[in-house]
Amino acid sequence: MKTKLRLIMLSIIGIAIIYGVIWYTSPLDLIQLNPEDVEKISIFDGNTGTSLHLTKDEDIAYIINNLNAVKLKRSKISLGYLGYSFKTTIYLNNGEKVAGWNDFIINPKDTIRKDPFFYRVVEGSIDYQYINSLIEEQNSKG
Repeated sequence: MKTKLRLIMLSIIGIAIIYGVIWYTSPLDLIQLNPEDVEKISIFDGNTGTSLHLTKDEDIAYIINNLNAVKLKRSKISLGYLGYSFKTTIYLNNGEKVAGWNDFIINPKDTIRKDPFFYRVVEGSIDYQYINSLIEEQNSKG
């Protein structure tokens, strides 16, 4: 009886470990949104303190389409890390924040931080320079 119980427990632990590895290493879509469903994208630049609120259809469409093409994989735990480049918040036409992937941080062009993990880009690329140019344009106005 004890041998059967041990075998069952080891099987459960083994299945949980396999499931955890698959979950951790599976690629994820960053977002999957229709640009027409987005009212506003707010970006806060942690380097300069500049807030940017994008409402132009062409800016929203460009950024959403760019992010739609990005796939990520978890890379490491992000708890305890401070500082960031672009904290990004996406608002739908009803004024609500997008569920799930929201308030994420774009660090360099190939890393996203959405606590409790860092994610690295494995497919597509984030147009970090486009966002940076919008921030610089905002800074030059202000």
